[in-house]
Amino acid sequence: MAEEVLPTDRSVRLGILLALVGGGLDAYTFISRGGVFANAQSGNVVLMGVAAAQRHWWEALGHLPAVVAFLAGVLVAETLRRPRVAAFLRRPACVAMVLECVVLAVVGLIPASAPDALVTVLIAFMASVQMSTFRTLVDTVYNSTMTTGNLRSAMQNAYEAVVGRSADARRRARHFAAVVLAFLAGAFGGGWLTFHWGVHAVWAACVVLAAGLALFVHDERMARRLPRAGSPGG
Repeated sequence: MAEEVLPTDRSVRLGILLALVGGGLDAYTFISRGGVFANAQSGNVVLMGVAAAQRHWWEALGHLPAVVAFLAGVLVAETLRRPRVAAFLRRPACVAMVLECVVLAVVGLIPASAPDALVTVLIAFMASVQMSTFRTLVDTVYNSTMTTGNLRSAMQNAYEAVVGRSADARRRARHFAAVVLAFLAGAFGGGWLTFHWGVHAVWAACVVLAAGLALFVHDERMARRLPRAGSPGG
């Protein structure tokens, strides 16, 4: 019963689709754009610090745009969540996904000869919007663009399910395991497509996001039917 009323943006189904996109984008940027993981900014911050320690100032500054783009994505996501903005847009989560689709469609048009930084900045921005917009998997915090925390949560809940015999932990372990496997599948698919399609492989992420938007439409239609099914004459 709880799954029937669960908001789409917190559902495991959407979490799996977003994890597919997250893994695919990391593989895409790593293969086609200079071995960079654009979704996470830990590497950029570390490399910036290392370059600064060596007094390679221009090299250090070269890592700054992706970090700034990531921060800008957080600001956009938080703005979409503001009560007045959310009321005006009605479906801010869907707006975030449409925005991501549009940006990634543009990324697929950028030739391989273009500076890698241009693409990594755009993807870092959209990864931040996705991560900041979709933060809850059913009832637990998760991340659809990176997998380290999800791996920890999967193992932590699996341990509690076995040792503490917790049904809730068993459920969460399954959910997190599904998201981690989806991220891996996305990385595999994104890597394979990038090897074969080059820069256009990013369009596959748009298809997955479109499937995510279709989930919202489907769930809204089902929600409208539920009161009728429960009515005295239904």
